[in-house]
Amino acid sequence: MLRVGLTGGYATGKSYVAGELERLGAKIIYADMLGHEVLLPSGEAYAAVLQLFGPDILAADGLIDRKKLAEIVFGHSEQLKLLTDIVHPGVRRLEAKLVAEYAERDPCAVIVTEAAILIETGRYKDFDRLIVTVCSLETQIRRGIKRDRLSRGEVLERIGRQMPSDQKQTYAHYVVNTDGPKAATTARVEAIFSELKLASNT
Repeated sequence: MLRVGLTGGYATGKSYVAGELERLGAKIIYADMLGHEVLLPSGEAYAAVLQLFGPDILAADGLIDRKKLAEIVFGHSEQLKLLTDIVHPGVRRLEAKLVAEYAERDPCAVIVTEAAILIETGRYKDFDRLIVTVCSLETQIRRGIKRDRLSRGEVLERIGRQMPSDQKQTYAHYVVNTDGPKAATTARVEAIFSELKLASNT
């Protein structure tokens, strides 16, 4: 088994790279999806988050409105830390369960965790390899405007909250630049996966 972290800045192509790795045979764990799961009414973080932030974060159906929650914590480091201290342990437990299941089915599996802040939280140390996606600032802005329907200023604000890409790259075993055509990105991912698969079998 080989554990791989996949991270990168806002709108740098993490999801596309994850999809290509999955197509090639990697097992993908999306940290954001696990974050959704622990915030469901049946999830272990629901009650604690509701107690901390109050009923205003709930939608009409009783689910936590993640957009409202994000508006409260982003830009407020103390509030964000309180939230992550509640959510991240639950996410890690779900992730560990998935890793164990994948490894049991295939002892040589390449298991990739895709998450936005692996480096910032120090979690990158938990992985055998780290892949970082990068692209130009203008590409990030264009993608962010198109995908999330944000203004240029809103995209720049999101990017500004994150660790700069050139700094992230210093932690990477592999860097995937997604500026070019998708075919070029795919070829790069295929080359990386070949090396990961080889390492998982040794």
